[in-house]
Amino acid sequence: MSDLPQDPRPRDSVPRARVERASGQVERPAGAARLPGVPREGYTKLPTGPVGIEPVVVSGPDLDRSEDDTWEPAVEPAAVDDTRLAPWALLAAIVALVASFFVGWGIPVAVVAVIAAIMSLRRPVENRAIARWALVLGLCATVYSLGWLVWAGMQFERLG
Repeated sequence: MSDLPQDPRPRDSVPRARVERASGQVERPAGAARLPGVPREGYTKLPTGPVGIEPVVVSGPDLDRSEDDTWEPAVEPAAVDDTRLAPWALLAAIVALVASFFVGWGIPVAVVAVIAAIMSLRRPVENRAIARWALVLGLCATVYSLGWLVWAGMQFERLG
């Protein structure tokens, strides 16, 4: 006797799996394989294209060197990011703020200043104070420019 638990239901009451045929909407292409990957006519193409044979280049220690030579790794200086974005953001914010006192069309420069200030706040090498000033002045320029544009829109409604 086996140690596996027996199904208490009689064998006739166990539902059997039923496989239905494909509907009439499914078309079988001519010459289709019965199983995926097994064609009826046999394989007519190679599974891959021709593979080129190239010499293998092996890198490693030079075995012809004498033991007196000591190997030292080549030290290349790490690339240092010296570019600063915060001063440019502050300059753009000041220009946008000055322009927003007179016209509302300085809003693109103000938006550029705000985006540059946010980007410079996310960089660890930037001066945080300059980036904060650029962000505040850029937001003020955006608000003033929007105020000008809203006022101009209201003036057009009175004329038309």
